[in-house]
Amino acid sequence: MSYTIRAGALERHTAAEILRIEPWGPDAVRVRASSGTIDPTAPGALENPAPCPHAEPSVSDDGRARLVNGRIAVEASADGRLRFHHAASGRELLAERSPHAHHGAVRVHAADGRTEQSFQAYDGERLHGLGQHLHGRLDQKGCVIDLVQANTVVAVPFLHSSRGYGLLWNNPATGRVELGADATRWTADGGGRIDYWITAGDTPAQILDSYTRATGRPPLLPEWASGFWQSKLRYRTQDELLAVAREYKKRGLPLSGIVCDFFHWPRMGDWRFEKSEWPDPAAMTKELSDLGVKLAVSVWPTVEPGSDAYDGMRSAGHLVRDAGGGLLSFPWPSRYSGEARIHPMAYYDATHPGARAALWQRLNDNYRSAGVACFWLDACEPDVPPGIAERAVYAAGPAAEAANLYPLEHIRGVAEGLRAAGEDRPLSLVRSAWAGSQRYGALLWSGDTPTTFDSLGRQIRAGLNVAMSGIPWWNTDIGGFFGGDPDDPAYRELLIRWFQYGTFSPVMRLHGDREPNFPAFSADMTGGPNEVWSYGEQAYPILRDHLLLRERLRPYLRRLSEDAHRTGAPPMRPLFFDFPEDERAWEVDDQFLLGPDLLVAPVYEAGARARRVYLPAGARWLEPVTGRALEGGSALDAEAPLERLPVFVREGADVADLFG
Repeated sequence: MSYTIRAGALERHTAAEILRIEPWGPDAVRVRASSGTIDPTAPGALENPAPCPHAEPSVSDDGRARLVNGRIAVEASADGRLRFHHAASGRELLAERSPHAHHGAVRVHAADGRTEQSFQAYDGERLHGLGQHLHGRLDQKGCVIDLVQANTVVAVPFLHSSRGYGLLWNNPATGRVELGADATRWTADGGGRIDYWITAGDTPAQILDSYTRATGRPPLLPEWASGFWQSKLRYRTQDELLAVAREYKKRGLPLSGIVCDFFHWPRMGDWRFEKSEWPDPAAMTKELSDLGVKLAVSVWPTVEPGSDAYDGMRSAGHLVRDAGGGLLSFPWPSRYSGEARIHPMAYYDATHPGARAALWQRLNDNYRSAGVACFWLDACEPDVPPGIAERAVYAAGPAAEAANLYPLEHIRGVAEGLRAAGEDRPLSLVRSAWAGSQRYGALLWSGDTPTTFDSLGRQIRAGLNVAMSGIPWWNTDIGGFFGGDPDDPAYRELLIRWFQYGTFSPVMRLHGDREPNFPAFSADMTGGPNEVWSYGEQAYPILRDHLLLRERLRPYLRRLSEDAHRTGAPPMRPLFFDFPEDERAWEVDDQFLLGPDLLVAPVYEAGARARRVYLPAGARWLEPVTGRALEGGSALDAEAPLERLPVFVREGADVADLFG
């Protein structure tokens, strides 16, 4: 039962399990355990590690072992329990914990493939990341987080700790993580294995650098994508969409992208434009290009019987199977030449390489060849009720052990297709993601959100946790998705505040199902007006000014894109990211930094015309409106008239003149 050193890693073999502990990139360690052999091809998020020539494994005579790799050190006890330390200081970062007091095993492998791993909990520890959850918290200590994808819920099993470590639960199984006061426990519903990766860092920036080195750096953001995106539910025809783009240019308003939403196709699974409504896509994208505007189109993974793709995908095994027999299906409306009818529909299997290739071929032939610049991979959880989702059988395995791979593999297929076609900055707007999605150009948005101030407040915390999950490009439906009357003064105030928040978001996109709308899910479905001139005479100049401010910010955003590509640093980040030595910065959850130089304090209360703002210690801060300089480490009541948010610039930064 003693440890051995094999190929630079520690291994321990017992009758119950094989345990392998190995360096995996600088300052990081990967831990795998299995009751059988360790499968090197098991799906996960980790890329092949860089060599770690200075890693130092050792085994002692008393049955213990130790592995040092840069900033992290692992102490392995004789009974197989692991403790992780900061190598230089010896400070404990994290320790495994046995869930069974009278049994030595720290890893549990049940006969049904379920596994769990427990760790010690620590008073005062703050925990961030884990993707996107609209519970309204930045610090998730005390939460139970389901590792299951859903509309507005994005499960990324990467956890950032204020103790100086980051941990990836490298298992695409459904499950949960319990961040309790007495223990942290990860569980997987299937797969029969333990696989996690842990890194140590002296700062949050070092931790995300290490994590994105291991799971993939994000590509550079395309130049056009840092500008303003216009969208609504939904532009129904080519003429309607072009009229909106023309009006933006007529008014001298910046516009970089415009979105063509769902049901622009004849049948789900055709993945092409309906000719009667979109007669000449190439001419449309040519005119948009002449206006300086790129087109994004909606792509759903749903495949309708009778569609162009259905028979071929079914015969090739490219559709998701149902554990109960046949194909997994769920009733969605079908156009049937303009008349919507509910019909059971199948799902293409994104975990099947052949299915990904078949989808990309259609996207390339029917959209990209016509000048479409970006794909909106909507409903890519995929959007199936839980009771049905649990029955899915993918090429990668049953849902219990592989479901979370779906959004990752879906965007992978598109990114690889774009790269093969010569696009070195792939970008897809996605509603779901998993660990590593950033390397394929994921632009995550927060899903179909309510149109309330409470919802806006929850976006702030959700976006910061996405940033701490390694995904730098994130946005919201400005104004929220469900409803909102453009003629209602109360909603206009919300729209203004959300628009101001969106101005400083990594990507700025206006979208929503505004009133009056057609509630039926049909080819005629559309929301009310949702352009910047739709919200009255008071709102229009405020929105216009913020569009112009966004344009001035774009060179700064370009630098932030380069930082993200090089180091994984997210453009939008919590205050503690740049000021980890300031204890109060860890407590602030409703402000953020846009890069190192801009501090933004969103307003998310109706009627508020001032708000409390904390300025982190370690810098002096300039208030652009007044020009006054303020010492960091202090708080103030900042003015927040309807025309603007409180924004502060780090003294010495070259972005202060953007607010002139």
